[in-house]
Amino acid sequence: MKHLSKILLILFVLASSTGVAQDLKFGHINSQELIALMPERDSALVKLEAHAAELETELQALQTEFQVKYNEYNQKQATWVAAVLESKTKELQELDGRIQQYQQTASQEYQQLQQALFAPVLKRANDVIQKIGKEKGLVYIFDLSTGSIPFVNEQISVDVLPLAKSEMNIPADKKPMQMNPQPIQ
Repeated sequence: MKHLSKILLILFVLASSTGVAQDLKFGHINSQELIALMPERDSALVKLEAHAAELETELQALQTEFQVKYNEYNQKQATWVAAVLESKTKELQELDGRIQQYQQTASQEYQQLQQALFAPVLKRANDVIQKIGKEKGLVYIFDLSTGSIPFVNEQISVDVLPLAKSEMNIPADKKPMQMNPQPIQ
């Protein structure tokens, strides 16, 4: 961030001192907004939500199995002989361990799938932004979604989002698909 500010300051000083300032063109985009509008993102979200639902279903089955065995344990523990009680206690502990291991594995699997599904989406968005920057002769395209630019003069700066949407054949009035995250518990 500090280096970017220094580079921009040097660039502006050099540009203004050589009379090139009028030739420099800058652009800006909210890449998160662009990504939210991409059909590829919508497809990735649908796949991710379906996978999360499968993981959640399996987790609920394990938790139901645990609850049934736990209820039986509470009802019958007073009548069981020591060996049966020890066996049932160990069985509950093992099932609880399996549930915890499943939650950890499922969470990692979900994150890996999310990264795999969204990598091509991010790459396409980045490729389009770079292509537009080259085609329009822009020096920089600032990404407003990072919050690293405190001020953008929108009369001077080119908003690349409409151009990127057009390049990707995304309708101008398309709204982002809303995701209902399914946290694995």
